[in-house]
Amino acid sequence: MGRVCLPERRRPVIRIAFLSCFFPAFNEHENIGGLLEEALEVLPRFADRFELIVVDDGSTDSTGEVVRQLAAKHPEVRLESHDANRGYGQALRTGMAASRGDAVFFTDADRQFRISDLDRLMPLFSGADVVVGYRIKRNDPWHRLAVARVYHTVLRLLFSVEQHDVDCAFKLIRREVLDRLLPTLVSEYAFISPELLIRARIAGYRVAEVGVPHHPRTAGRPKGATPKVIARTIGEIAAMRRELRTP
Repeated sequence: MGRVCLPERRRPVIRIAFLSCFFPAFNEHENIGGLLEEALEVLPRFADRFELIVVDDGSTDSTGEVVRQLAAKHPEVRLESHDANRGYGQALRTGMAASRGDAVFFTDADRQFRISDLDRLMPLFSGADVVVGYRIKRNDPWHRLAVARVYHTVLRLLFSVEQHDVDCAFKLIRREVLDRLLPTLVSEYAFISPELLIRARIAGYRVAEVGVPHHPRTAGRPKGATPKVIARTIGEIAAMRRELRTP
């Protein structure tokens, strides 16, 4: 099934009984504490119960220690650590596997999104299996915007991807969708977000999208769109294209 867009005035507002939120993080000690405090304050608006999981992807700074200190005060907070930097795809798969809720939300630890903007996703969740945000105005350097335009064009041509912004790290997914799709995900790097949506579409799940604000990074350094990441992503795109063309 394709994209789902419910009429704005008819979207029912729902609550989630148990919501898992996870945040992949690599050297985000300046951001992770504020992100977790924001989530602890905001999430009771959306869920009866929730858990917050930080996937520390081999950080060499104090990211893990900041999370451990907050976890000692807040039982909702949990740390999952990689012994070395394994890449974004591995971090997302670890977060998905560690999540125990009825629904799973994830966003990056760089604080370029606000947890409160879950209120844009929640109304669509009653009529969809996966709800993805797209950045209304992307606040990234020009070279990352140029790479993104080419990337999305390639994905549309090769995989008929319909979503505006497949890499937007603001997604809400039903538990049963992850249980089915997680064992099929193979990407270890940036391609994992489009792979998830492509496999969801093939499996017949309803995917909805909605615009969300995107804010400039105010601390830490961006990690994506390096030549190494781009080369690895091209390799994963080619591998999935071969997989889907194989009878």
